Amino acid sequence: MLFGFLLVLLSIAFLVSFISFFVSGNGVGYGQADQSAVDSLTDRSEPVHNWLGKFGAYIADLFIYRGFGVASFLFVKLFFLSGAFLLLDLPVKKLKNTWFWDLFAIIILSITFGFFATRIPELGGIVGYEMNSFIQDYIGKIGTLLLIVFAIVIYLIFKIKISPDALKTFFEKKQKDIKDDLSTLTSTEKGTDYNLEEFAVKEDEEILEEPTLKSSQFEINKEALKPTIANASEINLEPTIKPVAPTPIQEPIIIETNDEAFVIEQAPEEDILEENLAAKLVEDFGLFDPTLELSNYKFPTIDLLKEYTSVGITINQEELEENKNRIVETLKNYKIDIAQIKATVGPSVTLYEIVPEAGIRISKIKSLEDDIALSLAALGIRIIAPIPGKGTIGIEVPNKNPTMVPMRGVIGSAKFQEAEMELPIALGKTISNETFVVDLAKMPHLLMAGATGQGKSVGLNAVLTSLLYKKHPAEVKFVLVDPKKVELTLFNKIERHYLAKLPDDGDAIITDNTKVVHTLNSLCIEMDNRYSLLKDAMVRNIKEYNEKFKSRKLNPENGHRFLPYIVLVVDEFADLIMTAGKEVETPIARLAQLARAIGIHLIIATQRPSVNVITGLIKANFPARIAFRVTSKIDSRTILDTQGADQLIGRGDLLYSNGNDLVRVQCAFVDTPEVERIVDYIGAQKAYASAYLLPEYVGEEGSSVNLEFDISERDSMFREAAEIIVTAQQGSASLLQRKLKLGYNRAGRLIDQLEAAGIVGQFEGSKARSVNIPDLASLDQFFTNEQNNA
Repeated sequence: MLFGFLLVLLSIAFLVSFISFFVSGNGVGYGQADQSAVDSLTDRSEPVHNWLGKFGAYIADLFIYRGFGVASFLFVKLFFLSGAFLLLDLPVKKLKNTWFWDLFAIIILSITFGFFATRIPELGGIVGYEMNSFIQDYIGKIGTLLLIVFAIVIYLIFKIKISPDALKTFFEKKQKDIKDDLSTLTSTEKGTDYNLEEFAVKEDEEILEEPTLKSSQFEINKEALKPTIANASEINLEPTIKPVAPTPIQEPIIIETNDEAFVIEQAPEEDILEENLAAKLVEDFGLFDPTLELSNYKFPTIDLLKEYTSVGITINQEELEENKNRIVETLKNYKIDIAQIKATVGPSVTLYEIVPEAGIRISKIKSLEDDIALSLAALGIRIIAPIPGKGTIGIEVPNKNPTMVPMRGVIGSAKFQEAEMELPIALGKTISNETFVVDLAKMPHLLMAGATGQGKSVGLNAVLTSLLYKKHPAEVKFVLVDPKKVELTLFNKIERHYLAKLPDDGDAIITDNTKVVHTLNSLCIEMDNRYSLLKDAMVRNIKEYNEKFKSRKLNPENGHRFLPYIVLVVDEFADLIMTAGKEVETPIARLAQLARAIGIHLIIATQRPSVNVITGLIKANFPARIAFRVTSKIDSRTILDTQGADQLIGRGDLLYSNGNDLVRVQCAFVDTPEVERIVDYIGAQKAYASAYLLPEYVGEEGSSVNLEFDISERDSMFREAAEIIVTAQQGSASLLQRKLKLGYNRAGRLIDQLEAAGIVGQFEGSKARSVNIPDLASLDQFFTNEQNNA
């Protein structure tokens, strides 16, 4: 900002200095009165005529006399615009085009003045003179002139946008205007007259005469004249006539024939806009940038995450050899011979891939899971028979000294940094020590379960941290539900950057179960509103919609806006089910079924994965699941539809499933101080005025809303809103938003007032309200009766 202010002052100083160069000559040539002062800057006794003293004399001499001449005035514009952009915190990169063309113009003007104004060298400056001399030495005077003309044509075509077609159209239009004026003059001389405007109201005879008006100049609002006209003098006619923009009437083409009584008229062709309006807007203003409001936002740096010293995988040759021998010996005891065995060492688990001899049944090896665990004296032995995509059988054996996977290494990996995903999540590392990155937008919802202390909360923090490192606040919003009140409270600091909440709600982190129900229903309303926008835009998903909005093909005045992704995170879902039951399950299931296409994604975590918590309705709509260690095979089947989660070793060891194969991952570890540093870094930056506001939701009982409205307190658009609702026979706030171009809060208040007046029915969940008045005539009668009873 300080540098911008300095540039503005510098541009003013340049302007004063340049003007003074040409004005204060004292009868001597331009600027020559100060020539001796420029040559002896250190001599304070030397008189100076420039208004800015020796500094101004030096600057003017440098830029005008020794530089580009009068073209140097364009430097004033460039410095002023650059300073203004910095002061107003606007993106300076948008000035790149202006700088290029103005510098181009400075050079061309300097050469042009140097070519023509040889007797006044100050107009072109030394640069213009020398460049002229240089060019003329090679292509002569005529060639130099042609080069100047060519450069000017380039500037006119590409900067001013003057093309031969535009010039032709301009001259044709002027020619047509002259012909029209001549024809009008001729018709006036012949005595042809017409009445442009005549409107008479005779009160005595009560006759209303219609004016003789041209339809292209005036439009009569006939609806305003429909009320009973008992006495025409009582009607104010002035407001019923409103001027509209005149539209040019294309005259038909007359084709002459030999027979004077036979005339042929050919209808003119309609004008066709050769340029797409959206493309023109993009060309003029560029693609819409949703991040413009927080254009200076800086993503968290990797240095905010803790760097651990011992993070690399250490291969213990003795341990691997010992485990291999015990596996081979155990299988030999059951007469199972092995043709080949290979070990892949991971952070916490080593995978032994074995190829049994021909004729060995896989189920026989699978049944020896407990025996192999006994021989290895290890917990968490898991047999994969066979490994999908390979002709081998896998035996996962925990390492004696497991290695932690820090979040810093996962976030800094090339696989995450270069991931071209909508909502990338870095979960951790696989057995083959590869960073495991998944796209939440393609899941599209995630169910996370595990016993207490097995890494579930750390997993949630890893998910949120991944999104904070990858997505701008304009692109994603979080709705955080934390019944335990302690797990997600740190994220309060980024409320005005990343969080979404209900209007007039104090805390963005939702801990009260009543507010959870309202928030989930509010998300259902948001979902319905977004689907209405997608329908109007004729697209199928949020990605296509936002691309169309960025290309300026959707008009914001029609209610369209950039739609950020919304991620709902619910920690300890079992507590909500116990206290709210169906009130929570129904909107969760509805969101899970429908919300994927409009960018609302759910992450639900619970430590009690029983069937009465994770019901069939919820499981059916959550194909992506993460299972940390659980205590029983039944819980494992509840989460993953298969066993395996009961054989994990804990401390972030998880199984990930997305409707196909299971992937074993060691979850990345992000500690509370690391999360605190990240949210502090984001929270210290410029934010939005408030959190992202979800649509207002009113429960069936009307909770705290008083629907008793005084007629005098009604909204000024009450009648207009009533007419829209009755015409559409659909009572919804989103309809009023689109038709009247209102915000959701005002539209919601109008709906409440319409309900209090009895025009619309009561709230019916996510459905539109019923309309109690059938047509506009009945509505007029309703308002008449209301005024009579007042």
